[in-house]
Amino acid sequence: MTTTVYSAPSDEVLLGRAEPVAALAALVLVVHRTAFRDVVRVGYRATGAVPPAVGVLVVDVADDPSLAELTARLETAVADLPEPDDDVLLELEITETDFAYRLAESAEPGAGLTLTVLPGGDAWLVPGQVGVVTADRLPALVRTALAADPGERLSLVDLASAEDRSLVAEWGGDGAAAAPVLSVPELVEAQRARTPDAVAVSAGPVSLSYRELDMAATAVAAMLAAAGVQPGHVVGLYGERGAELIVALLGVLKTGAAYLALDTELPDARLAVLLADAGIDVVLVQERSRDWLLAGHTLLPMKLPDGPVPAWQPVPVAPDDIAYISYTSGSTGEPKGVAVPHRAIARLVGRNDWAEVGPEDVVLQLAPVAFDASTFEIWACLAGGGRLAVFPAGPVATDRLAGFLRDERVTVAWLTAGLFHQMAAAQLPAFAGLRHVLAGGDVIQPDRVRRLLAKHPRLSFTNGYGPTENTTFTACWTSDQAPDGPSIPIGRPIAGTRVLVLDRAGRPVPPGVPGELHAAGEGLARGYHDRPAATAQAFVPDPGGRTGGRLYRTGDLVRWLPDGTLDFLGRVDHQVKINGFRVEPGAIETAIAEDHRVRETVVLAQPDGSGGKRLLAYVVPREACDPSALVSSLQKDLRERFPAYMVPWALLTLPRLPLNRNGKVDRSALPAARRISRDLPGAYVPPRSPPESYLAQVWGEMLRIEPVGVEDDFFELGGHSLMAGELITRLQEELSVELSAQTLYLRPTIAELAEALEQDSIP
Repeated sequence: MTTTVYSAPSDEVLLGRAEPVAALAALVLVVHRTAFRDVVRVGYRATGAVPPAVGVLVVDVADDPSLAELTARLETAVADLPEPDDDVLLELEITETDFAYRLAESAEPGAGLTLTVLPGGDAWLVPGQVGVVTADRLPALVRTALAADPGERLSLVDLASAEDRSLVAEWGGDGAAAAPVLSVPELVEAQRARTPDAVAVSAGPVSLSYRELDMAATAVAAMLAAAGVQPGHVVGLYGERGAELIVALLGVLKTGAAYLALDTELPDARLAVLLADAGIDVVLVQERSRDWLLAGHTLLPMKLPDGPVPAWQPVPVAPDDIAYISYTSGSTGEPKGVAVPHRAIARLVGRNDWAEVGPEDVVLQLAPVAFDASTFEIWACLAGGGRLAVFPAGPVATDRLAGFLRDERVTVAWLTAGLFHQMAAAQLPAFAGLRHVLAGGDVIQPDRVRRLLAKHPRLSFTNGYGPTENTTFTACWTSDQAPDGPSIPIGRPIAGTRVLVLDRAGRPVPPGVPGELHAAGEGLARGYHDRPAATAQAFVPDPGGRTGGRLYRTGDLVRWLPDGTLDFLGRVDHQVKINGFRVEPGAIETAIAEDHRVRETVVLAQPDGSGGKRLLAYVVPREACDPSALVSSLQKDLRERFPAYMVPWALLTLPRLPLNRNGKVDRSALPAARRISRDLPGAYVPPRSPPESYLAQVWGEMLRIEPVGVEDDFFELGGHSLMAGELITRLQEELSVELSAQTLYLRPTIAELAEALEQDSIP
């Protein structure tokens, strides 16, 4: 085979006396691992032949062949190319990545092969980079691949040099805590001693100083102790946002017990499972509670004390004691309780350089306490001496939140990705008084960050990443300048954290190469409550850390960027984030597959049209099954078993699931559901007036459902709180009307909402 040098302004590096096909195999391997492609297309062009030969070799490596197998495939493919003569020049080129790569014989006789790197697409980072691998590093990766064991599978080839390992180890941090490790009560009590009369918590008309907060929490602790709560127990909390909930949290921790916050919107069956799994006997409840909760548990009132604080003997609380349990979705359908110690919270809220909270700050408390973002909101504020401004209970709409931020003069706020996107789009002026905005829970859209920082240049923005198992945040990217690229990094490990990016064989990967993120350090949870097998699988020994140290396998794919920050790529498995909550689609698949009428099922996530994601289920029914009846039955069953964010927006029936060459479900080949046909219980009632027709059109566009009837419930159609806020904002802008945040919740059908709007002019 004759090849030619391609002369162009580019980076060209000699690869030595490597055979062209072997070098091409090494290059395909590097492209596969760095650009994350299972199919690599190699273009060829033979000039001088009659007729000229031009084509593409499709190299499929989805089955993870060995390097020797890949080389053999390429030799076979190249052998089928036109046989050139001395006047024929043959070029081999890999494209469809940020750059094109050409292999050619050096113009200097005997020098070997030259690797040529040319811009071949829209390079989105620094000029001269291949994806996130700089052009000057690419040849080193190819040389490493050339020297690899031919029998090694592509996924197991070690691409890191000794220099790479030293560099990423430095970037990964040492896991040392930045501040003394204390329990949460000790942190809050220390702040009470410093500023006893400063306001600690404000919630509507209720305002508590640090002294009053401590006294109220002590009263709760005394009440719990009298009810038999002891160190090591778990206490349930069932209530909405409010000052009494914050007091209850601290009161539980003062007893040495842990708290389990129960989401008030969870179905009865789900709540019963959590209470049983956590072994809870005592539950603190607000006045409003469900009947099921009254049986089999000791119920204590969650309220502020109205009398003198009873005598109570303080209990020593150690940093390694469990502070709270937070449940995540399990792939088997059974939730797993993450047991988080005080040590991990102290590491999160102690001294840091990414989101420091001080006495002059007002911190928004918005996240459900069952969601671990509340860990940062509450305890970073109370340990730092700020005022915790508790958002009123009830639904969150962007206009309502914007008013709260202004009225309370909030300076630090954490928002889920979906809510941040909506606020940055519709309520940008509301950020004027803030000095620091944090967002996370899902991928952040950089255009919204650019818009925010352009409008408020003195603002700092943090993209926070972290699984519950490593206590809210593992890595953070904080800046007052938005990046130019199409994604925002998740930053560097925070203080008290050490991270590693490892390949499938557990070895560090070099910069630019995807690998699974592992976390170590002070932030790790103790494990999963009463699940030693699951704990051992997720929390593995740390061979490079301190004796007895552990690594948590996050299951997230990341890669090191050239500046030492981390770039999030997705999941190793198919876990997704829905409205900020971590969801295992396997849990929903398991529940669907329990129906005897279902042959196969797959659940995945797709964009919901509002910057977030929602679940979509594909179901293959068994023969002699009515698909429509099956879908209705499954929807009803899932609503009774799972919280709303785990219920698929739509269930689509298929005759079969598409498979790839390895016999696995080809998720990329599943049909997208841009709009779905209406399949809901009850009769379809068409619009009867211009206002109803207008609302039906708007709902259909937002929810991607057709047709929408005037008696259909917005939330039963798949709407959620973030979409509700977006809808209210859109109606206000397009109709020039004033709508309260409660409007849609009180009038969730088109008929009801149209009636409320009839006095206004609706197109």
